[in-house]
Amino acid sequence: MTIKYNSAFLKHYRKRILPYPELKNRFDKRIKIFAQDKNNPLLHNHQLSGDMNGFCAFSITGDIRIIYKYESKDTVLFYDIGTHNQVYK
Repeated sequence: MTIKYNSAFLKHYRKRILPYPELKNRFDKRIKIFAQDKNNPLLHNHQLSGDMNGFCAFSITGDIRIIYKYESKDTVLFYDIGTHNQVYK
């Protein structure tokens, strides 16, 4: 699986995750799991609805989420990362 990152995701990652080594470590582990098995129960991966129909999300921690969308069968684009309130505006 190929993972791409849009500019908003990278900006929020640098601001919300990178300064916190424990969160960065958790992020790295969850990305590896996601790349191997997107349906792993640890991720709580799910499709979104309403205004975010067509997007999916999975958990890094209990409150930190990654919002993403499939570009193709084997490529996903990460759109945002942050707390529930930050990513579900």
